[in-house]
Amino acid sequence: MYRNKKASNHPIILLLLFAGINFLNAQIQSGPMLGYTGMLEAKIWVQTEYAANVQIRYWDTENADVKNISESIQTKASDAFSATCVADKVVPGKTYTYEVWVDGKKMEIDYPLQFKTMEIWKWRKDAPDFKFAFGSCFYVNEPEYDRPGKPYGQNFEILNQIESTDADFMIWGGDNMYYRETDWNTKTGLLHRFTHTRSLEELQPLLAKMPHFAIWDDHDYGPNDSDRSYWLKHEALEVFKTFWANPNYIFPKDGITGTFTWSDCQFFLLDDRWWRSPNNREKTGDRIYFGNEQIEWLIDALSSSEATFKFIVSGGQMINPVPVFENYSNYPEERAHLLNLIEQEEIKGVIFLSGDRHHTCLQKLDRPGNYPLYDLTVSPITSGAGKPAKMESSAPFVEGTIVGETQNFATLEIKGPTKDRKLTIKVFDSKGSLLWEKEIQQKELGW
Repeated sequence: MYRNKKASNHPIILLLLFAGINFLNAQIQSGPMLGYTGMLEAKIWVQTEYAANVQIRYWDTENADVKNISESIQTKASDAFSATCVADKVVPGKTYTYEVWVDGKKMEIDYPLQFKTMEIWKWRKDAPDFKFAFGSCFYVNEPEYDRPGKPYGQNFEILNQIESTDADFMIWGGDNMYYRETDWNTKTGLLHRFTHTRSLEELQPLLAKMPHFAIWDDHDYGPNDSDRSYWLKHEALEVFKTFWANPNYIFPKDGITGTFTWSDCQFFLLDDRWWRSPNNREKTGDRIYFGNEQIEWLIDALSSSEATFKFIVSGGQMINPVPVFENYSNYPEERAHLLNLIEQEEIKGVIFLSGDRHHTCLQKLDRPGNYPLYDLTVSPITSGAGKPAKMESSAPFVEGTIVGETQNFATLEIKGPTKDRKLTIKVFDSKGSLLWEKEIQQKELGW
């Protein structure tokens, strides 16, 4: 069909285009991918093999006689030939079918292309039940640029298992691809790595099945353990925005911080790299992880949120008190400050979601006189897996929730009547086998 497992180079085609000659019809390199889907619009991302005009044609599945067309977007090399089309002639609570048209030609795709707009429910009925998928650490092999030996990326059938959950959307929790040393010194390298990862054949049906939201961590921001000193951070931000269709960016020129709501829940997508001081800078200056500006925005947003569950998504673990790896506990003053603000403002319903660690676990921080804070770490999707460090034996792990040495992902389902909602967490391996399950009641989180 049109799919490649690695970024394609087309020297002859590029030469023809440079000469002003276009003999061929462009094809899709990767996508379509569903991005943010609201009540009155949906974002659909597509990448073409080379410069082309891209449009989305879409219609209410129950009324195929009325078809709508998105604005045409011309893809270009500086954006890796990608386009984010907006379907803005939609109404709430409807299912739409769509087609991708490139240079006036309908692209033939062998799986369904549909999206569903959010429904209006407030003051009308109970909040809709929903389910989302969550995971981090997605490595796609490219042998000529990888370390010698056993491929680091493995068990890509996990993508089919995530797709089969019928989740309403997916959140990618950082390290959603891995820059190599060939990549992080040039924008060309950044675009190459994103294109190579996004073009994985097994990934395509999942991209189209549900909306996708993302944060970044070090490997999809810059080099390993990278921080605010990364010299290409502004280009990295530009590339991230090019390949993900998140609904907003709170600080347009600084980092990937954002938020969105789904039913009666709100999600806070944090940036743990942009403002972060180097891990090894310990003798001078403040120890900064999220930074004061981002923390103040977060507390403002949490305080004004009416959400039942408030999911704070970060690349690194938040409540683990053991200063290992790149956990927030390595920045103790700022960590204590943030947790104290959450407590002092009496913010209910907070749950942390994190990745990075190449193992999965649920941790529970008991707070005297207050509700406990949970941190669900889910990792890896396809990267190498491992166990917690020996020194973490004192960490507040919930019994039976540590998953090491296997690729895995989670689903989180929110169900029940208003004021009596229940969160069910399930963790699955790459073959779709259930590894563990945990329920958290709304009333357990301060309500």
